[in-house]
Amino acid sequence: MGLKIRSYRFEGEIMLKKLFSIVLVAMLWLTAYGATPLSVDTAHSNVGFSVPIAGGLAQVTGKFSQFSVNLSFDEKDIANSTVEATIKADSISTGIAARDNHLKTADFFDVAKYPEISFKSKKIEKKGKSYMMTGDFSMHGVAKEITFPFAMVGNCYDRKAQKTTLPCGFSANLKLDRRDYGITYARKDNADFIGNVIDVNLNMLAVQPRPAK
Repeated sequence: MGLKIRSYRFEGEIMLKKLFSIVLVAMLWLTAYGATPLSVDTAHSNVGFSVPIAGGLAQVTGKFSQFSVNLSFDEKDIANSTVEATIKADSISTGIAARDNHLKTADFFDVAKYPEISFKSKKIEKKGKSYMMTGDFSMHGVAKEITFPFAMVGNCYDRKAQKTTLPCGFSANLKLDRRDYGITYARKDNADFIGNVIDVNLNMLAVQPRPAK
C-alpha cells in the first residue's frame, strides 16, 4: 500500500511538471503572438547626424549608409514591442572623403577596433500622446542606457490582415555627447572648433517579411 501511495505521488509530480511546462510555453506563445516582426527598408530609411562647428556658426551633417534594424511591433500594447539595431561604423559619410577617413581613425570612431554601433531596447512605453524608448546604446566600446522620444508616422499595408492599417514609419531625434563614449578629439589650434553634442536624426520605413513561398 505504501508503495502505491509513493507511486501515485511520483506520477502526480510528473503530471504537475508537464502541466507547468505546457502552461509556460502557452504563456510565452501568447506574449509573442501579438507582436508583428518587422524589418527596416534601409534603401528608404536614414541614420543621420549633425555636428556643430565653430561654436555653432556652421554644421557638418552626415549619415551611416549601412545599418540593420529589426522590430517586433505590438500595436495593441506598445510595451511588448522591441527594437534591435546595428550600424557599420565605417559606413560614415559626410560628403568629404578626407574627413570621412579621419573620422574612421582612432581619433574618432576607431572603426578597426570598434566596427559596429548598436542599440537594443529594454523598455518602450506610451506617455500621453508621446512614445518613449529606453535601451542600451553601444559606441566606441562604451555602452550606456539612453532614453529618447520617438514618433510613429503613417501606415502601410498589413499583409497578414490584407489591409492598410499597420504603422510603419518611425522617426526620432536625440542628442548624444560624444565625450560620454570616449570620443574626445579636439584640434590643437582650436580646441572648441568641433562640438561635443551630436544631433542624431532617425527616419525608418518598416516592412513585414514576405511570406515564404
